[in-house]
Amino acid sequence: MEAFEQAVREHDEQLARLGLAIWVGSEPTFTDRWSERPEWLYQALGSDKEARAEALMAGLSRHFPGSAVLRTLGRQYPGEDVPRWSLGLYRRRDGPPVWHGPPDPLLLNSAPPAPTNLSAFRDALRAQLNDHGWSCAEIAASNDAEEECLLLHRDPEVALPADALRLPGPSLHATAIPAGGLPDELADEGWHLLVLHIAPVGMAQAAVVELPAFHSVTDFLAVLDAAGRAARAADMGALTLAGCAPPVDASVEWTTVTPDPAVIEISSAPDKSALAFLRRARIAHAVAEDQGLSPYRLYYNGTVADSGGGGQITLGGPTPEDSPFLREPALLPRLVRFLNRHPALSYLYAHDYVGPSGQSVRADERGPDLLDELGLTLRLLETAGTPSPELLWRSLAPFLADAAGNSHRAEINIEKLWNPYLPGRGQLGLVELRSFRMQHHPERAAALVCLLRAVVAMLARQDCAGPLADWGRVLHDCFALPFYLRQDLLVVLDALAHAGLGLGEAIRQHLLDDECRLLGELDLPGCRLRLSRAVECWPLVGDASVAQGTSRLVDASTARIELLLRPNPASDLPFEAWELSVNGWRIPLQAERDELGPVQVLGLRYRSFVPFLGLHPSLGAQSPLALTLAHPASDEAYAVRLYDWRPDGASYHGLPQDLDEAARRRLQRLVPAPIARTSVAALLAPPSECLTPCCLDLRHPALAVTPACGPCV
Repeated sequence: MEAFEQAVREHDEQLARLGLAIWVGSEPTFTDRWSERPEWLYQALGSDKEARAEALMAGLSRHFPGSAVLRTLGRQYPGEDVPRWSLGLYRRRDGPPVWHGPPDPLLLNSAPPAPTNLSAFRDALRAQLNDHGWSCAEIAASNDAEEECLLLHRDPEVALPADALRLPGPSLHATAIPAGGLPDELADEGWHLLVLHIAPVGMAQAAVVELPAFHSVTDFLAVLDAAGRAARAADMGALTLAGCAPPVDASVEWTTVTPDPAVIEISSAPDKSALAFLRRARIAHAVAEDQGLSPYRLYYNGTVADSGGGGQITLGGPTPEDSPFLREPALLPRLVRFLNRHPALSYLYAHDYVGPSGQSVRADERGPDLLDELGLTLRLLETAGTPSPELLWRSLAPFLADAAGNSHRAEINIEKLWNPYLPGRGQLGLVELRSFRMQHHPERAAALVCLLRAVVAMLARQDCAGPLADWGRVLHDCFALPFYLRQDLLVVLDALAHAGLGLGEAIRQHLLDDECRLLGELDLPGCRLRLSRAVECWPLVGDASVAQGTSRLVDASTARIELLLRPNPASDLPFEAWELSVNGWRIPLQAERDELGPVQVLGLRYRSFVPFLGLHPSLGAQSPLALTLAHPASDEAYAVRLYDWRPDGASYHGLPQDLDEAARRRLQRLVPAPIARTSVAALLAPPSECLTPCCLDLRHPALAVTPACGPCV
């Protein structure tokens, strides 16, 4: 750990010497990987999820004493009637605590005593607000509600507005958010309405302050200070702060805990350095683990899957105007070209669902016509001199989206760069990179942060992105294989080193370690055979997805594996003469080299199971795969079977306990057996229609039967 932290620190120092401020944020997602309840599989809300999130927030708050816990309005998505709940942690980055009042009930070990005198709290709050320079007026509550309302303004001479109750107070949390966002006309006019009431919070009754919108961090902090001191003066045992989300600038942090399908998401406050990011990520992972929440899932057969949410990384600056993407207008177009030319950054660390209908669609996955148009707009931006932030956004936004125009499913998401159509949060100077799964540990997440910040720093100083590449079918063929993705990553790392932004060895090791893809490795007398899970683009099923509501139905039944053969240095058998076959068909391995020497590599695609609803209904499952490895100069050959389940067909005794047990279960699915070389008949070359340069597709009907002259195993 010491060596890794030192490498991260050196990376931060490199960027500091260049005078670059590249802030970084993330949205780690955690799940209950043991549960089969809907809220931990596909639904956003349900049963114990909010209580688990409260425990998670309590754990986070203990690491950041002096923070204020806020229960604000969450997001509302299509098909949802009201906003989701949202728990937030608000604090100064440097300086005194922001909260001096009683705790939120989620921080208490037992239920607080019920508050009895709301009017005493109102009077104390009014006095505190006056001390902070606010003019306060008492407003009668609407609909005879048991509420106390205070209307604030900085200027005591301003006349009260005719309609002071323009926000519905507590009913905010049970009211649909308008399509254009939730306005606070009073706040726009300099007025702020505080609504005090008593409501059930968890299992207890608690006093609640409903907070309106604030545009000034200074004003918001003053109100927080007044509310905390007033609650203490009124002898409140607990106090809940709710309502609108608070204002944020470079002086404060705002971290939220919210529900998403299958996971709880922590939207972390951005950090000014990779080292600060690492420390925050370690806290989040540790607190989640204490609550029984995991950053990944383990399937019965040992497959390691996503938590159910993403691990996207957001880059920006201390303020929107100081974002590197706005200070250096050429940076974003260069980044678009750089990611286009380096698919490793799209697929090597990606979640399970990639490709044209996935969650992080590349611009070149939408067809050659759109790629041509993207090339044109990049050239127009280059000739525009110094484009304005809005021109930059308007030029690139149509291309950084999926086929349906959804920018939130783009690999490079710029909906918060300078978007005039996203009220309140569209013009933050942010670029979100979405092609990253939730990382299993904070060190890997921090290594990716160092990689991306270094790439952005390099591109901010020099145009080394190169022209757009039209990969064609190579993109989903060769770059589906971990071998080619690794080689592409090494090119990126070399470019960074050449630019004086090289990453330390400890960081490189985390970036190059991808053992969760490993299905099995066989050390044989003459060679080593390694099987790894490759990338597969799962297609949408089409109109059938309409029946699934807001979710999208995909066919995940096609699996792709990488076969990689490496010579044994101690063997005198000619390496190029090894023959690998599947079901009696020769596998035309491609001769390549890496930093360790010669290798032979190819991908295999096959149907691992028959889905209830999916493509190719006449195609059956093709597991297990029957491989044969032989050498003409050896009397011994090897029959290798790769199973998708236990080879004996029996049930597993529960889910794997940890990653080590998952790895053992994957290895048990690879079963080798020595056979006589004479039992392997002459192999047939597969038909050309089943082949691409880097893959053999076993689903093709021409390969459905074993050839008559195949191996006798």
